[in-house]
Amino acid sequence: MRKIVFILMFSLIATGTPVSAHQIAGVDIPDTVMLADDGTSLVLNGAGIRKKFFMDIYVGALYLPAKTADPAAILADTGPASVLMHFLYKEVSKDKITGGWNDGLAANHTLVEMAALQPQLDAFNALFDTARKGDLIRIDYNPGSGTQVLINGTVSGTVPGEGFYRALLRIWLGAHPVSKALKQGMLGKH
Repeated sequence: MRKIVFILMFSLIATGTPVSAHQIAGVDIPDTVMLADDGTSLVLNGAGIRKKFFMDIYVGALYLPAKTADPAAILADTGPASVLMHFLYKEVSKDKITGGWNDGLAANHTLVEMAALQPQLDAFNALFDTARKGDLIRIDYNPGSGTQVLINGTVSGTVPGEGFYRALLRIWLGAHPVSKALKQGMLGKH
């Protein structure tokens, strides 16, 4: 009888303790996010770590209306989406963050495309500041308003336009991603 009681108690403790469904590098990755503008709920497509020179920079997670492992379908879609970046590194300066956007876009777009994106990229870059360990940057796309940046839950600003967000997604999902391992993670292939 004591053995049965022990097993029942252990079962209750084990099932009553919440366990994160998705955790990377000690960071809990939410299963869903809601867009700040209209409350649209998006599901976690996948996540991974952005590494540079053997250092963990941030955990990146991609949220979509429905999961897919097809980067071409994600880049062609015009619906809502979100990228969550949870910084792991002690400090990433504004210059490094904006330089990363510039380099990532340039690696996946022609000079003509970059020239067309430049006004939106300038407005986007102006929304950032130095990121520190534990900071959360979320980049949402809402078809009604454009690309919205939230830093630690506070709206930093919005860049209007439909195509800019998909151009940004090429940084992670394009032919020349910032990290092949992060691309695979965001596509849910890890």
